[in-house]
Amino acid sequence: MIEKWSLDNLKKTSILSSPAKKVKKDYFTGPVKIQEISAVTKPNEHDMYHVKFMKSSRTKLHYHTGAQLLIVTKGTGSLILYKHSSKSQIRITKTIGLKEGEVAYIPPKILHTHGSIKNGKIFSHIALNFYPSKNNVIKTIWFESDLKSNIFNKIS
Repeated sequence: MIEKWSLDNLKKTSILSSPAKKVKKDYFTGPVKIQEISAVTKPNEHDMYHVKFMKSSRTKLHYHTGAQLLIVTKGTGSLILYKHSSKSQIRITKTIGLKEGEVAYIPPKILHTHGSIKNGKIFSHIALNFYPSKNNVIKTIWFESDLKSNIFNKIS
């Protein structure tokens, strides 16, 4: 069955003027600015954010209960995928360089980090976080790790 749409349901916003989202500093390695695009468009199948990583900052280790799509809008960064090697240890399985215009798809429940590479320049992307099912909001599970000792602990 095809849903009927009216022009009244269409919404438009700018990633530059979307509302700022409060950043939980425990989830990043440095300063980050997040604009919540989906606060304006209000979809029921995904959340959408424009994320700016400053001063070589990155996300901390995490995974999502639904898939995530990253669309790079500025700079050079990376996506690092991890795998549990034991109950509290991890290992890198893949490092993917990201640059302006590139898109990366991350399946649900894949441990990862993403953000700026160590050059001090701004890296930004649009993150689409797809709900596991319609109206079933995606959850992000965050971990604390120095990523050097390969030991991690859940923080949310």
